[in-house]
Amino acid sequence: MGNEMVVVLYEKLAGGELGQIDERTWTLNMVAALEHVNYVTVGGQEYETVEGRLNLDTGKLEILVVPMRNA
Repeated sequence: MGNEMVVVLYEKLAGGELGQIDERTWTLNMVAALEHVNYVTVGGQEYETVEGRLNLDTGKLEILVVPMRNA
C-alpha cells in the first residue's frame, strides 16, 4: 500500500455544475503521468483535463475535465 491514490473525475457540465463521472484507484505512476498529458479517456469518451486539487479532507485527488466533442 502507499503506491496508490484514489482519483475522482468531475465533468464540467454545460450549465456550469459539476458531475462525477469516475472514481477509481490510480497508481502513483498514473498520477505522475498527469504532468505530461492533457487528455484522459474514460468509458470510451475522451476528456480534456482542466485542473486538479488534492482534497485533504477525503484524501482524494479530484480532477476537473471537459468532454471533447467528436466532429
